[in-house]
Amino acid sequence: MSLRQKRQSLCFTIEGLNSFGTVLYFTYLYFLLHDRFGYSDQARLAVAALLGLCYAVASWQAGRLAQRWGYFAALKLGLGLMAGALLVGVQLDSAAGEIIAAVVVTLGMCFTWPVLEALISENETPDRVPHAVGIYNITWAATNAAALFIGKPLTEKYGYHCIFYLPAAIIAAQVALTLWLEKLPSPAVASNASPPHDQNRPAPACAKNFQQLARLANPFAYIGINTLIAVLPGIAHKFDLSPMFSGFACALWGFVRLGAFVVLWQWPGWHYRFRWLAGAFALLVVSFALILTVRSLWVMLAAQVFFGVAIGLIYYSSLFYSMDASDTKSEHGGIHEAAIGAGNCLGPAVGAVSLQFAAQSANAGAWAVTGLLLLGFGGLFWLRQRPVK
Repeated sequence: MSLRQKRQSLCFTIEGLNSFGTVLYFTYLYFLLHDRFGYSDQARLAVAALLGLCYAVASWQAGRLAQRWGYFAALKLGLGLMAGALLVGVQLDSAAGEIIAAVVVTLGMCFTWPVLEALISENETPDRVPHAVGIYNITWAATNAAALFIGKPLTEKYGYHCIFYLPAAIIAAQVALTLWLEKLPSPAVASNASPPHDQNRPAPACAKNFQQLARLANPFAYIGINTLIAVLPGIAHKFDLSPMFSGFACALWGFVRLGAFVVLWQWPGWHYRFRWLAGAFALLVVSFALILTVRSLWVMLAAQVFFGVAIGLIYYSSLFYSMDASDTKSEHGGIHEAAIGAGNCLGPAVGAVSLQFAAQSANAGAWAVTGLLLLGFGGLFWLRQRPVK
């Protein structure tokens, strides 16, 4: 194995562990708030909005600081903050304390994802960036889906302590791998010259336009994702699902997203094709509304399939265009993650506010967020027509 391959393998391993640990903790934190403290859909949406706001603001700054301080210093700081907050959180017995601990975990996580995105694409030639981004997406999506699936059975068998102790143990492994990675010699810097122009690589102005389009679409995808995650306990309760089937119902869209990533990695025909991005956005709007409002379990599961496809293409587009058209990798990775945080905040916030003022309607939050997604869909076409600056 070459030095470059060894470094990449370590990066992807750290990334996969980070995805599993953070998804296990944050997804099942909402179940903890529901089961232990009686938090309603509205209250959980408010917590999700708070964490999303923290992530949006801190990720943007964390990406810039990582570019200035160095990737490994930022990564170790983030992992340390996360581990400390998890070990404190497991000792707490109040909802307020758990939420404060979750804020600190969120702040630490802001120093991990921009750095990992930068490490997998730094020193790669432009024609190798799509390959690296593809493996990156498949890695985190696989461990993400696994955490969604296994989390409910784990908490049923071992209690909610496992969503603190297991991620903390995973972080210890990440730190060890980070120290190993840091000691490896840096590979030779690849040439930054662009490869010969082909049908999938447009002019710089067009590439920048697609970067802007994807940065608009991705927060709206996370508006849907984070709203869905916050109300998963309510969905499981509505259909009276067993712990095992609840894990499947919570994870189906994640496994479909993983499959979408594999297809998009192998097939570049979607690169810089507006119809694919617009079609995915339309699918996002319809599938989100169905998941949250239908009373048929099988229709809800079918809608999750389409939801997973939609968010897969939107996320892949955002990260690919961010890395394909930029040189300051962690800074642009921070912008990419900040956009995710904005979506994580805005969707649950709209859902919580709508439930406050339309408490008589059980689906008020779902329809309000769907309306927000429709506004984003219109914004995509508006941005497409604007001249690139």
